[in-house]
Amino acid sequence: MNRHTFLQRTVSGAFASLIPGEKRLAQKPAPKPASLLAQTPPLGWNSYNSYGVYLHEKAAFENLEAFEKLLKPHGYEYFVIDGGWAGEYALIPGTLYPKEKHASVLAMDKNGLLEPGKTYWPNGLKPLINQVHAKGLKFGIHLMRGIPRAAVDQNLPIAGSRYRLADIVDKSSICKWYPNTYGVDVRKPGAQDYYNSVFRKLAQWGVDLVKVDDLIPFPDEILMIGEAIRNCGRPMLYSLSPGNTTNLRDLPYYRQAQMVRITYDIWDRVEDFKTAFNRWRLFQGLGTPGFWPDLDMIPFGQLQLMQPAEYEGSGREVRMSGFGNARTSFLSKTEMQTFITIRALAASPLMMGGDLPTLDDYSLALITNADMLACNQNGNTGVLVYDKNQTEVWLTNQKSRFGAGWFGIFNRSDQGQLVKLSVKELGLAHLPNVGTAKTTYKLHDIWNNATLPIQEGSIEVSIPANGVVFCRYEGARSA
Repeated sequence: MNRHTFLQRTVSGAFASLIPGEKRLAQKPAPKPASLLAQTPPLGWNSYNSYGVYLHEKAAFENLEAFEKLLKPHGYEYFVIDGGWAGEYALIPGTLYPKEKHASVLAMDKNGLLEPGKTYWPNGLKPLINQVHAKGLKFGIHLMRGIPRAAVDQNLPIAGSRYRLADIVDKSSICKWYPNTYGVDVRKPGAQDYYNSVFRKLAQWGVDLVKVDDLIPFPDEILMIGEAIRNCGRPMLYSLSPGNTTNLRDLPYYRQAQMVRITYDIWDRVEDFKTAFNRWRLFQGLGTPGFWPDLDMIPFGQLQLMQPAEYEGSGREVRMSGFGNARTSFLSKTEMQTFITIRALAASPLMMGGDLPTLDDYSLALITNADMLACNQNGNTGVLVYDKNQTEVWLTNQKSRFGAGWFGIFNRSDQGQLVKLSVKELGLAHLPNVGTAKTTYKLHDIWNNATLPIQEGSIEVSIPANGVVFCRYEGARSA
């Protein structure tokens, strides 16, 4: 039994006693049917880092064209628009910039199901969805848990049901950071009918992925939405968000989905590295085909394009969605290497968040690096094998080849370090004849594209502050 298998069995068998959860349901969820979706960590683009909840039609088509050129050749396939697509925003006159953080008016049909807002989607979403599919890609969309408040106020009928929205609403269940929805009372007749109607409509549109927000603390609604997706008539990848309250006790509920966020919103801040490492440590070894712990999007390139600094105080007096103003990612090249290495070794879904038409060459080279993608798509969520003196080593084995894989040596300090580690401290003790003259090792330093020498069973590397040495390793018996 390898280290990954042992850790999975140990943690999965003991999770109920380890971490307190937000809720405990009376019934254990039924196993999710075997699915061909997300057999490896999903790869794609999500509009949130670059456009917040204000993606508009022109920018979407421009990013789609760049996606096809830049990312599709490397296996990226999901083109995802984040929240706000149903909003009828009040705009700063003469611009597409919003005056309000969240639209006070949502576009809906006669059953209270969301429609694309005319402000940013004058032609609706169907032309974009058709173009995504014509390019051989998959389309994803963001959805909030629950029911639009305006639909409840009008007590609209639930499509395909004799119930109405006021019959199933839970007005005490309100998202803390989004004001326009109420939760669903899953105990009420008609609740499942409502979610069924939501996902039938998305299936008719041609949606391939749905990211459901404000859902992690509500296991009962996770199950209900999972049931609706399984019966919507279209394969649809299910992504849970946000992840700041994820815990191991509710893991069976999360496994109803293919992706589960395990962090809060991650941005181009070095302080967010701590969150990524801590949450990775909690979920290490738990990724499997069809289920991937998600460390959030990749904030490289141009970000927050709908929040230019010059519009502060110009008829828009509220802080917009997201973090900061329009900018190039604050991360240095060293920090970007660390960021993407974490995602590779953790087998996290890779969702690029920066603007694609303006993407710089260095960011593109990192997110399309063949060695990085091979590590990520190997699909083993790496495990911690060394933690001392602010140095951590994380290791993932290659599934298809014994004695091969990848490791990262992370400098967790704000100072450069000279680090010396033995092959045992690197986690390579499982290779044949370790510590004898009959074992040879090949270490390839991925970011420097160089061979890393081993001398007397150890390596010595200089790692800058918040930096990493990311290696491909191979071990074999010498003749």
